[in-house]
Amino acid sequence: MSNDVDFDLSPDQWEALRALRNPVPSGRLAKAYLLEGLAKLGLVDVNDGVPAMTPAGRKVLVRGSCRLLDLAA
Repeated sequence: MSNDVDFDLSPDQWEALRALRNPVPSGRLAKAYLLEGLAKLGLVDVNDGVPAMTPAGRKVLVRGSCRLLDLAA
């Protein structure tokens, strides 16, 4: 198995990435520093101030789902 999508994200970063699964209503954007960090990792792309999850971000979210469950426990 490839580790190319194995990121050590903070709980806040996971939450911001999860929030991007659905379209972002105006006024409900994640904190800018979280989006910047996710963009540097290539997980989020911000165009004209609107963040969107990249295909790599989707892979990380899907593969990291088990980690999210561990955090909730």
